[in-house]
Amino acid sequence: MEPSKETKDKWHQDPTNWIWGIFYFNKEDKKIFPPKRIKLMEWTINFANPNSVFFLLILIAVL
Repeated sequence: MEPSKETKDKWHQDPTNWIWGIFYFNKEDKKIFPPKRIKLMEWTINFANPNSVFFLLILIAVL
């Protein structure tokens, strides 16, 4: 079941889900690329999602 918009906003605003204020880490959020805290800065990676870490490693290997 998809979490509600209120739940997603609560996760996004919770400072405990942000390591050093820039790395998003939330095991409950299944998104690979959630929006950043500052909306104008586009997207970040959810480091709690194993798929996103795998994607990041692939991207680094390609570059």
